[in-house]
Amino acid sequence: MASSQDAWYLSLLGLAEYFRTSSTPMIKQCIQCLQAVFNFKPPPRVEARTHLQLGNILLTHTKNIDLAKNHLEQAWHLSQVINTFDDVKFEAASVLSELYEQQQQSALSKPILRKAIELSQHSVYWHCRLIFQLAQIHATEKDYQPASSLLSVGVDYAHISNAYYTRVLFLLSKGMLLLIDKKIQEVQSILSQAGHLIESWTGAPYQKEYLKVYYLVLQVCHYLMSGQVKSVKPCLKQLQQSIQTIMGSDDIFTGPSAGDMFLWMPKEHLYVLVYLVTVMHSVQAGYMEKAQKYTDKALMQIEKLKIVDNKPILSTFQLMLLEHIIMCHLVMGNKTQALQEISTVVSLCRQNPRLLECHWPQLHTLLGLYSMNMNCMEAAEAQFMVTLNIPRDKELWTFANLNLAIVYLRTKREADFNALHDRINPEALPSHSHSLKAAAYYVQGLHAFFQCRYNEAKRYLRETLKMANSEDLNRLTSCSLVLLGHIFLSLGNSRESMNMVTPAMQLASKIPDVHVQLWASAILKDLYRICNDMANENEAYQRHVHFSQMLLNDHFQASQMSEHSLITWTQGNLPPQLPNEGPCTSGVML
Repeated sequence: MASSQDAWYLSLLGLAEYFRTSSTPMIKQCIQCLQAVFNFKPPPRVEARTHLQLGNILLTHTKNIDLAKNHLEQAWHLSQVINTFDDVKFEAASVLSELYEQQQQSALSKPILRKAIELSQHSVYWHCRLIFQLAQIHATEKDYQPASSLLSVGVDYAHISNAYYTRVLFLLSKGMLLLIDKKIQEVQSILSQAGHLIESWTGAPYQKEYLKVYYLVLQVCHYLMSGQVKSVKPCLKQLQQSIQTIMGSDDIFTGPSAGDMFLWMPKEHLYVLVYLVTVMHSVQAGYMEKAQKYTDKALMQIEKLKIVDNKPILSTFQLMLLEHIIMCHLVMGNKTQALQEISTVVSLCRQNPRLLECHWPQLHTLLGLYSMNMNCMEAAEAQFMVTLNIPRDKELWTFANLNLAIVYLRTKREADFNALHDRINPEALPSHSHSLKAAAYYVQGLHAFFQCRYNEAKRYLRETLKMANSEDLNRLTSCSLVLLGHIFLSLGNSRESMNMVTPAMQLASKIPDVHVQLWASAILKDLYRICNDMANENEAYQRHVHFSQMLLNDHFQASQMSEHSLITWTQGNLPPQLPNEGPCTSGVML
């Protein structure tokens, strides 16, 4: 009788595989065959494996998540008591934990992974994979200390297991966590250690190049988070060369260890990531048109990848690109386009609540910047205050405070500005960013200018210029030069004013920064009138009229859009969907 039962369930398994692998897969028939296997009371090994197969197929091909979860749970419970049954046991733990995580039930996923990690110490591949998975859950929950500890365990385990590639991968992942957690001082030692291991790599060339891309991405992000736009250039150039090498190579991951089979992310995603960090650099450096060009290319690539496999990381990349390009549009005086892109960000967050959970401070900051540009100062203040309520990101918190300070200066609220003093003091910023410190000096200079304390203003602005020039911060340079030009004009020193405003205008034209050009053209008009240079005075006047009209037309157009009402959203869920909310495709603020 037992042999007859064996024949039945073996035949059903063979038939299920035939249905699954047919040129047109017959998933319903495959599932029916697998479910029928249990009627013949197969051995525990077969039963566990069949539950795992059913769970995977139901997850991939149906919407019956609960039934899939039930089969995966049974596969995990059955396989735990079966020795030397690694693939089924650990795959069941991994897939089930991932499913719990998707359902935001990490309290259920973490114990399974801990147990699986404990049981998998003899299996290099699964032990490393499960450590990565549990560390990822802790990182997603912003529980960085246990995530970092797990990755340290992974570094040591991979080393003693001769999985040298994976050892570097664990090390770089720890470096990434430290960056996210803003442990800037600790990052450099981890990156130095990883860099040395990559340089002395004697394994597969593709693996070396892949690790190099990961390492260079972290180096570039480290520099950018520190506001060192000029210092990052050699790393960024190396990264751009390395990604071209990767894209032109086959994905061959060979190595002496079974534990050396991991990817940080597919090379197609890495390609988009390199575009993203290039855009981040361009925005910080003040190359707005370059940022626009790379954003367009990256968004086009994302749309292509989404058609094939819409991974969540692609929406994160898309959101970050949009956040940067919105700032570009505002600098370039294109509020209408910026508002359309903000609407796209809202659409993305509406579709993916986890994106909103991670990016709502950035979204409110963008709405604050847009409101400033629209001279809606009350709305700008309200938006920045939302960002400041939870200061979990030192850089964003400082950036919001500096722009809020400008709002108070423009609305002549001296007491409120003074209340921000400790938060915007360039000598005591919580952020270690070079560019934000330079911006803080600029805000102090602007304040002294409004107070008619011109000598003090010049001291602050010269400090800004020194810092901005050392790291090619072109926007801050142009803003500081035009403000110095205004100060010298107020002091009656027209020659020195001209020496400041002329390069400010040239630099602002290259960026292009319409607001600085408008400001500079107004000063130039007055300077040429003082010099009795009517031809140049008229040219400066025409420029001023051109920029004024352009900004006024754009202002009116933006104010008429339904999306403009987003500036009143300061709490709770996203506002109801707006009529024109697009699909998810593609003074001077700081």
